[in-house]
Amino acid sequence: MPALPFKQVDVFTRKAFMGNPVAVILDGAALSTEQMQQIANWTNLSETTFVVPVTQDGADYHVRIFTPNAELPFAGHPTIGTAHALLEAGMVTAKDGVLVQQCRKGLIRLKVEEALISLRMPEAVITPLSQAQCDELDAVLGLRVDRTSTPCLIDVGARWVVAQVDSAQAVLDARPDFVRMKEQDKQGRHTGVVIFGPHAEGQAARIEIRAFAPAHGIDEDPVCGSGSGCVGEFIRHSGQVERFGGEFVASQGAAVGRDGRIRLALGEQAVEVGGYCVTCVDGALAVAETDPKGY
Repeated sequence: MPALPFKQVDVFTRKAFMGNPVAVILDGAALSTEQMQQIANWTNLSETTFVVPVTQDGADYHVRIFTPNAELPFAGHPTIGTAHALLEAGMVTAKDGVLVQQCRKGLIRLKVEEALISLRMPEAVITPLSQAQCDELDAVLGLRVDRTSTPCLIDVGARWVVAQVDSAQAVLDARPDFVRMKEQDKQGRHTGVVIFGPHAEGQAARIEIRAFAPAHGIDEDPVCGSGSGCVGEFIRHSGQVERFGGEFVASQGAAVGRDGRIRLALGEQAVEVGGYCVTCVDGALAVAETDPKGY
C-alpha cells in the first residue's frame, strides 16, 4: 500500500505543542475499519481522523473519527483540526466562509474566518442526573459539584456528563478516580466527564474546563471541542448565559501542561465552538503489509 498523506495538527492554540493534537490521514479510502482503528491505537492521540469519499449530498468532505479504542460519531477538536488540514492542503475550499463536514453524526457546519475555524454543535439531548448519580459523580471526582445547576448528560453524538464547580481553581485541583470513572462511563455509555468553573474577573478566559474519558483510553483530554461545546449547552440549559456572556473564551489544558483557548458563542439556536490551529507534522504515513514470516 502506498504511503498516505498525513498531518498532525495542534488544535485550539496558536502556539505549537500547547493545544490538543489530532492525527489526520488525508486519504483513508483504501483503509479498512480495522486498519483505521489500529492506526488510531498506534498514534495514541485522543483522536485520529480519516478522510474518505463523500456519501451524503451537501458535504464538502467526509471524515471518520477514532479514539485509541473506538470510533466516534462526532468530536470537536478532530473536526476543526481536519478542516484546517484539508484547507491547508488545498483539498477543500470554503464557500462564502462555510464548510460542511460529513461524519457519523450527520452534516456539521463549519465557519471559516481567516485562520479561525468554528463548528456549530449538533442538536443536544440533555438529561439531568439523579441525586444518586450526582453523589456518585462527587465520589468519582473527589469534590462536590454544584447542585444549583444540576449536572447533566449531554448527548451530541459524543455523550458527556457535564458538571459545574465553584471556581477555576477547584477545576484544576480535581483528582478523579479514573478506574471508578471508567466503570461508570461504560455502564452509562458515556464518552466521559467534563467539569468547569469560573475564573476570577479580569482574566483572559472566562471559565476553566477539564475533560476526562478513561473509558476511551484517554484519562484527560488536553483541550476538548465537543466537551467544551457541551459546557456551552449546559450554560444555556441552566439559564446562565447572562452570567457568563453570549460569547467568551474558555481555557483548558493547564492541568496537563497545555494552554488551550476555545471560543464559545452561545446563540439562541445553537452553540458554536471555535479555535485556531497549528500544523506540527506534515508528511506521509507508511502502512506496511504484514510480514509473511510474522516479524
